[in-house]
Amino acid sequence: MDNKKGRRYEAVKWVMVFAIGVCTGLVGLFVDFFVRLFSQLKFHVVQTSVEECSEKGCLAVSLLELLGFNLTFIFLASLLVLIEPVAAGSGIPEIKCYLNGVKVPGIVRLRTLVCKALGVLFSVAGGLFVGKEGPMIHSGAIVGAGLPQFQSISFRKIQFNFPYFRSDRDKRDFVSAGAAAGVAAAFGAPIGGTLFSLEEGSSFWNQGLTWKVLFCSMAATFTLNFFRSGIQFGSWGSFQLPGLLNFGEFKCSDSDKKCHLWTAMDLGFFIMMGIVGGLLGATFNCLNKRLAKYRMRNVHPKPKLVRVLESLLVCLTTTVVVFVASMILGECRQMSSTNPSGNSTLSLQGSSSEDVNSSIKTFFCPNETYNDMATLFFNPQESAILQLFHQDGTFSPVTLSLFFLLYFLLSCWTYGSSVPSGLFVPSLLCGAAFGRLVANLLKSYIGLDHIYSGTFALIGAAAFLGGVVRMTISLTVILIESTNEITYGLPIMITLMVAKWTGDFFNKGIYDIHVTLRGVPLLEWETEVEMDKLRASDIMEPNLTYVYPHTRIQSLVSILRTTVHHAFPVVTENRGNEKEFMKGNQLISNNIRFKKSSILTRAGEQRKRSQSMKSYPSSELRNMCDEHVAPEEPPEKEDLLQQMLERRYTPYPNLYPDQSPSEEWTMEERFRPLTFHGLILRSQLVTLLVRGVCYSESQSSTSQPRLSYAEMAEDYPRYPDIHDLDLTLLTPRMIVDVTPYMNPSPFTVSPNTHASQVFNLFRTMGLRHLPVVNAVGEIVGIITRHNLTHEFLQARLRQHYQTI
Repeated sequence: MDNKKGRRYEAVKWVMVFAIGVCTGLVGLFVDFFVRLFSQLKFHVVQTSVEECSEKGCLAVSLLELLGFNLTFIFLASLLVLIEPVAAGSGIPEIKCYLNGVKVPGIVRLRTLVCKALGVLFSVAGGLFVGKEGPMIHSGAIVGAGLPQFQSISFRKIQFNFPYFRSDRDKRDFVSAGAAAGVAAAFGAPIGGTLFSLEEGSSFWNQGLTWKVLFCSMAATFTLNFFRSGIQFGSWGSFQLPGLLNFGEFKCSDSDKKCHLWTAMDLGFFIMMGIVGGLLGATFNCLNKRLAKYRMRNVHPKPKLVRVLESLLVCLTTTVVVFVASMILGECRQMSSTNPSGNSTLSLQGSSSEDVNSSIKTFFCPNETYNDMATLFFNPQESAILQLFHQDGTFSPVTLSLFFLLYFLLSCWTYGSSVPSGLFVPSLLCGAAFGRLVANLLKSYIGLDHIYSGTFALIGAAAFLGGVVRMTISLTVILIESTNEITYGLPIMITLMVAKWTGDFFNKGIYDIHVTLRGVPLLEWETEVEMDKLRASDIMEPNLTYVYPHTRIQSLVSILRTTVHHAFPVVTENRGNEKEFMKGNQLISNNIRFKKSSILTRAGEQRKRSQSMKSYPSSELRNMCDEHVAPEEPPEKEDLLQQMLERRYTPYPNLYPDQSPSEEWTMEERFRPLTFHGLILRSQLVTLLVRGVCYSESQSSTSQPRLSYAEMAEDYPRYPDIHDLDLTLLTPRMIVDVTPYMNPSPFTVSPNTHASQVFNLFRTMGLRHLPVVNAVGEIVGIITRHNLTHEFLQARLRQHYQTI
């Protein structure tokens, strides 16, 4: 690629980033519009029914109407999850895995986006204690993955000739931008979205990506802002509503001179709330983990209908609890137009205090009074959060305590069921109730009249959410941007740090827990200090499956059919190095233990290849395999190294490198040092076989056809599988020259490299394979993601101590 093409490539990338932001904003607009439509329809019918039945005594009919709405919506959401199971949950753990370098099947498909967007609007409208912010992040990531590709499995017949961005690295960058755009659209926080993608999402980051991600987040925020302002207020171009979740403006009234948003003395209370929030978050995560394990054992193995029934059971329980709690546990409180703290004069961006006051509910209460429990339960979650933030003196401590307890338990039960569900808004609402409870207690029983209840509600929301998800930098900025109040920066930051430290003492964040339960080999930011006692030689995989620069088709097919490896080392047999080895050269003898461990496995690998060749659809190949198959020799008791050093060096027979070892071979003939030349991917080998890139024995390798990069990447990201190929069209004796297509200069490490150095190189460079090469260029092992997981390193560390 020359400079001109490079500039064009960069310009197209900026255009795609902008398009991803706009599309993510439109997805958010779609979800918000229909959630609002369905919720208004449901609450209007139920409210009319409750008001009529309160007088006539037919409240059971009102409950049945509410159940009818909710169960229908949740049934539709569960059916969508049956179509695409990956659409369940928030999607943040899966996106975190994808950006960490693990490809979860189906996670960024168009079908997943449709099921996620439709499913979450039915879940939220169905009255479950879930939010739409987490699924927005997943939806943005899918848009980021699919839009620059201009192709989809669902629309195979629609083909665009768009040759750009045909690599995993580019796709991962766009997914980072899409996830950030999802956060920005959800909270109206473009900077917070960028930091979320950096802190929680992407494992591999670069400076150029920062500006693109921020630009994408801005595009998503203002696209959603533009359309929502025009649709809801008819003022196109005014940008009044920044995000799906807006906390309003925290501001004391001009008439109340004693009112302060927060004071230095309040910081002590905020720290205590952070500790309690961390404990509550750890409890929430512990309960949800046990529930998820129970689901994995008893629900998921059963027919899919059982998952739908579980979601309907959760919906049924939630609806009955909400209705009964509002009817029995709510208190009828007097409406008041004045407010001693002046908080009733607070105004919201794009609305006024009348809008907050208009959302109070008078269910089951006489005239001039309202039901404080129903005001929280029979409103959309965003309206309930605004009530807790901006109403003062409207909720009794008993109501807040019961509301917190019920919401805590039901949201914990709901998260993980087979519906698309977010956790941000339920956690914020639960924490806001906790914060208002603390403010009420401090006002009523300690007499601290200067306290601003909205601030404590915000800090409580931050403490509980931080205790559940364990995010710090990005969550601080998201909350500051959502409140438009920079003075809250210090208390929010301190509260989140304390909540994270407290929660980390007991368990991980909720997303990390679900990643672990799925068995995904996620790499953390760094290893423990103790892991430096391990070397690359301690954690590598010494039993290699390799290919030669010039390999017969029969060998390639057998390798691909008998292994699931994603890449293979390209090696040659170095006789000169073995001469030095046989003389006892000290430089090479440092790597003796790696060689000894691989001597016997190499013959086993050749035997496995030969047996696989028997199933190849060619009688010629079957006959050839039968001639060369040799049983694997049992390990000899004597020291193999000593045998090799004492045995006189003899030259190798002049054999093709892909032939199986003969039973009459000596140990030297069976064990040949492998000089490392590069790595070649499975997808590249399959592409070469599909396109017939090979040459015959009677010809030179220069006669082999050459493929361009565009031809090699044409099938990205869904390369054909070796088991789907029609092997009868291949001639087994033909030879493939893989050297033009391999990576001749991959990252490599020495066997003596510290485990922490290996980990940092692997994670920061976004590697999938790291060959371990000794002092003379021989490959002695390979390190993959599995070898760097916490569990694997702990096991090897225990072996290390036992050896000592």
